[in-house]
Amino acid sequence: MLCQFSFQNFKSYKNETVFDFQATSIPEFADSLLSSGKGGKLLPVGVIYGPNGGGKTNLLLALSCLISTVVKPIHDLEKNRENIVIQHRVGCTPFLFDEQSKEEPTVFEIFFRQGKNEYRYSLTLQKDEVVSESLYWKAIGAKKTGTLFERAQSEISLGPSISKAGISRSVNPKMPYLSFLAINCDIPAISEVQRWFESCIIRNYANPVVDSQILISHEETVREKIICALNDLGIDLSGYRFDEEDKQLYTQRIINDRVYELRFGDESNGTKKLIAVLPLIILALQEGRLAIIDELDAKLHPKLLKYVIGLFKNKKVNAKGAQLLFTSHDMTTMKNTVFRRDEIWFAAANEEHESEIYSLYEIRREDKERVNSTAAFDKQYLEGRYGADPYLSNMLTGGNWA
Repeated sequence: MLCQFSFQNFKSYKNETVFDFQATSIPEFADSLLSSGKGGKLLPVGVIYGPNGGGKTNLLLALSCLISTVVKPIHDLEKNRENIVIQHRVGCTPFLFDEQSKEEPTVFEIFFRQGKNEYRYSLTLQKDEVVSESLYWKAIGAKKTGTLFERAQSEISLGPSISKAGISRSVNPKMPYLSFLAINCDIPAISEVQRWFESCIIRNYANPVVDSQILISHEETVREKIICALNDLGIDLSGYRFDEEDKQLYTQRIINDRVYELRFGDESNGTKKLIAVLPLIILALQEGRLAIIDELDAKLHPKLLKYVIGLFKNKKVNAKGAQLLFTSHDMTTMKNTVFRRDEIWFAAANEEHESEIYSLYEIRREDKERVNSTAAFDKQYLEGRYGADPYLSNMLTGGNWA
């Protein structure tokens, strides 16, 4: 489970930026929080709102860049241990609106739980080469931290738990040492970290091609869950099948005791989106994966989006500790009946075109108090009280055209 992700000097983000999945001490939706042993509770869902060009997508790209940088060498050599669902490799681009930043490295750090342990991994890249890298671990809830390895360019030191004579410390400068160890060594802690990175699901639904990229499951239990979810959402399907000969997916409906089939391409956009996204959501929930989805709300009715969010917040459905991180423009789900205040984040660019993020929980009213849990989040956002969308006030008042 993801606890925290931070990065610096990536695309529209110049300064250090921290996204947190660690739950704050607020009472709402307490029964939806994820827990593991003695560690603090984590959020099952995080959503990022904000204007176009504010940095929503770039935040997800930063996380995707770190994940794909680690996973790609492993996948290329077919050494992966998990079924990988990552759209593509994301390149590392620094902040370009500053003469100094574009010559400086990009820094990533991620803190997550896997099994009974917590891991903190950091990676610094510059022009596709590794400047520094480190991996630390501790038991969940423990105070003592152990070192697995530390790297400063070509100099690598191993922690006592993995220091063995046969482990090479010579690695391509463009390859993370974590990837190198995962490919070449059988070290339990490294394998555990590798599995977490490989388990992350990444999808960008701003790209229309993704709607036609469908994860087909031949397991009957998974098929039944997909059909059940579609039926719950008012889409009356009885089944589906994939024709290997013409490489075509067909949906099935029973009308007057007879099965009728329809080509996937002939379904409505909303139905196609659901059929594309539900297998990924079910995979995440079944295996406790992190799903990172840009523009999840694209082509989805707000009720359907609320349904998907609710799956992750239902402890009976989400028994394995899956998490959903997504961007959205949909205001109808920005409500206290859907989200906790610490699950709602905003991304916006300042006058220097630098993106910044902050959670609704962090915002203070004029009286210095936090936004109330019973507030109309969507209404206050549209009124500009949260400061994430400076264009909305212009549109509502006529702006420069008035």
